[in-house]
Amino acid sequence: MLLALIPAVWCLQGVPDAGYEDAFPNLRFDRAVAIVAPPDGTNRLFVAEQHTGKVFVVESRPQAKEKALALDLGAKIRTRGNEEGLLGLAFHPKFKENRAVFLQYSTSDKPKDPKDAHGRRNVLSRFTANADGTVILPESETVVLEVPQPFENHNGGVIQFGPDGFLYVGLGDGGAANDPHGNGQKKDTLLGKFLRIDVDDVPSGKTYGIPKDNPFVNDPAYRPEIWSLGWRNPWGYHFDPKTGLLWSGDVGQEKWEEICIVKKGGNYGWNVRESFHEFKADKPPKPGPAPADAGPFVDPVVEHDHGVAKSITGGMVYRGKKQPSLDGVYLYGDFVTGNFWGFRADDPKPIPKLLFTLPGKQIAIFGATPDGEVLFSSFDGRLYRVVAK
Repeated sequence: MLLALIPAVWCLQGVPDAGYEDAFPNLRFDRAVAIVAPPDGTNRLFVAEQHTGKVFVVESRPQAKEKALALDLGAKIRTRGNEEGLLGLAFHPKFKENRAVFLQYSTSDKPKDPKDAHGRRNVLSRFTANADGTVILPESETVVLEVPQPFENHNGGVIQFGPDGFLYVGLGDGGAANDPHGNGQKKDTLLGKFLRIDVDDVPSGKTYGIPKDNPFVNDPAYRPEIWSLGWRNPWGYHFDPKTGLLWSGDVGQEKWEEICIVKKGGNYGWNVRESFHEFKADKPPKPGPAPADAGPFVDPVVEHDHGVAKSITGGMVYRGKKQPSLDGVYLYGDFVTGNFWGFRADDPKPIPKLLFTLPGKQIAIFGATPDGEVLFSSFDGRLYRVVAK
């Protein structure tokens, strides 16, 4: 059932008017933060719930009436903070052959005082699915990477395989306000970074490999996993299946939200800059110091001030077949305001077009059906499909 359509007013960038519909009218999910189609030729979607720690598998058709439990990690995750929980899900590109699934979640040694770290960390693990790919076997877990988290927020946590076959992981700056530890610009920490790791060619005694063409492998000052740095809290990132570019949102703090293309070796400025602008904290704690050689910085593609966006949810470039007028449009939204925009991904100076607003809907994450139709989740429990008018 169509829930909303916007009047037909075309903008100069050629972005058509669009609306949204309930993709699965018979199904509801609790804080869905991953919507992923396995690369196995089936018409299935896997949906991960943040705070329950559950992963469900559904048939990708509007008439679907059942969601089957594929995995329950509820006993392992810790959700003392709003941003913790089960955060990322990615299928190995050769999932049909090896049944490998990767998940990222937050945990800690003691689920007590949220102000006390108690071994708080992000865990990236490899799992194996059963023969028909519908159940992720909990006993198959192998921990790939653990990253200590000093605070409960800014975990990042989405994971994506790139067209190069490597696994990309975006991590926030570790939390609190102002990046008090200066992690965004530190070279020897994984926080505030995009990582790129090899989960197939793994050296003996290691749990992952380092791609030889990572940008800092020959610089001992940097962790070799780092693909890019200077991130506050990258959330909602996807590769464009046509161009191979990795698009990401980065959630701002004082005044600005941004959409970026994640580039090899790029420094995105936090906490020296917020979007295009010099960062000056309005409130304590004092920002952590930036290295003297910080920069040069990569500019975002677009920015939004806090009058229209307060917690950006990065989206994806539409490459489906059912909405041809949307082909090549980057679609994204805002968690707090419910504003939803689009712009042409190949526009060198895009001006985002406001497509619709979902007040109070909390746009949480984007994904796509097996045939490329763009979906997004809301914390009202629904998954929505974007439709052109």
